[in-house]
Amino acid sequence: MTNWYTADTHFGHENVIALCGRPFRNAGHMDTVLIENLWSRVRPEDDLWIIGDFAFGPKAKEANYLEAIFGQLPGARKHLVIGNHDLEPTLALPWDSISHMAEVKDGPDNQAHTLCHYPMITWNRARRGALQIFGHVHGQWKGSRNSVNAGVDVWDFMPVRFEDIARRAKTLPVNRHWADVEHNAKEF
Repeated sequence: MTNWYTADTHFGHENVIALCGRPFRNAGHMDTVLIENLWSRVRPEDDLWIIGDFAFGPKAKEANYLEAIFGQLPGARKHLVIGNHDLEPTLALPWDSISHMAEVKDGPDNQAHTLCHYPMITWNRARRGALQIFGHVHGQWKGSRNSVNAGVDVWDFMPVRFEDIARRAKTLPVNRHWADVEHNAKEF
């Protein structure tokens, strides 16, 4: 079983294409490519973590549309970490878990890492090397050495594994405010 992470899919959202420079003809095309990309990686026994903003726009208020998209998601378990655009119809879908924040054990040390739609300055076990995985900012910021954006806009519209996130974290700059909030902590 593998955990797969993604954020800011914005299923059904026409305006996100222009706002974020996404390479799609329309929302239907975007939805199809995002679903195909999920299926290209997420296996039937895997967990899929959507770190906020599953759907947005008028379609995000249509239960039938949301159920159809949700029904196409791969994986044994589907989890939602709530984002600012996740409305009641999205929350009503049969997710295996729904929360504003989650800690997921992953990686070679099976350490709990923090998932939150919004980038954070510090989190549980941050001093011990736990990463924070977020979305919300689309392509504006990939993150820092210990807090990584899992959004589709910075991962070629694909879900990613913890290994991918950890590898990218090593290439990102040190969090400029780390010393302000975590004195005597290992530098990231």
